Amino acid sequence: MFKIPTNKIKFPPVSLANSQGLLGYGGDLNPERLIEAYKNGIFPWNTANEDILWWAPDPRMVLFPHEVKISKSMRSLIRKNKYTLTENKAFEEVIRQCAIANNRQGKDAWLYDEMIEAYIRLHHLGYAHSVEVWNNEGKLVGGLYTVQVLPHIISGESMFHLESNTSKLAFIHLAKTSEEKGIKVIDCQIYTPHLASMGAKPIPRDVFMDILYGANEEGEDEE
Repeated sequence: MFKIPTNKIKFPPVSLANSQGLLGYGGDLNPERLIEAYKNGIFPWNTANEDILWWAPDPRMVLFPHEVKISKSMRSLIRKNKYTLTENKAFEEVIRQCAIANNRQGKDAWLYDEMIEAYIRLHHLGYAHSVEVWNNEGKLVGGLYTVQVLPHIISGESMFHLESNTSKLAFIHLAKTSEEKGIKVIDCQIYTPHLASMGAKPIPRDVFMDILYGANEEGEDEE
C-alpha cells in the first residue's frame, strides 16, 4: 500500500493494489486529485476517522447501460408516471440524503462532511452530477449522484430512496440516458446484491482498465 503525497497529483498503477483493491492512503480530496484518480480507475472510500484510502478493486463491478434489468413491477411503476425525474436540480440535497441513508443502514459513514464537500466542488466544476426523483407533491424522494471525468465512462457513487423503488427509478434513468449519450460503461465499483439485480456484473480489472484507457484516448482525441 502506497502513501499518496499531498504535493504531487499522481497515483501508482492500479496493478499495485493489494488483494482487497486498496492502492494507497493519504493525499487530499482536492478536485485535481479526484479528477486524476477517476481518470485512472481509482476512487476514495474511507470513514471520517481514517486516512483517505484509494481503491482500485479487482474484479470491478460495472453496468453496460444496454444491459440494465427492468423488472415487470418497475415497468408498471414507470408507466404510472407517479414520479418526475430531473438531472442536476438538487445535487447537494441528493448527496446529503445519500449520506443519511448510508448512516441509517448502519454502514461505516464514508460520506462524511469533507467527502460531501469534495463532491459538491466537483459538481460546481461540472464533473459530478445527480439524478432526482420527485413525487407528485414536489418532494425529493429518491436519487443518485455520479462522477464523470471522461466522455465514455460514468461512475455511480451512491443512491437513496425515501419511497419504495425510487432509487431504482433513478438508476434506470441513468442507464437509459447513458446509453443515449454513448457512454460505454457505468462504473459501479464494488459488488452489491442490489446492483447485481439491476444488471451490473463484475469484470476483471484489466478489462475495466482497457475500457477506461480507451475512453482516455478518445477523450484526448476530441480535445
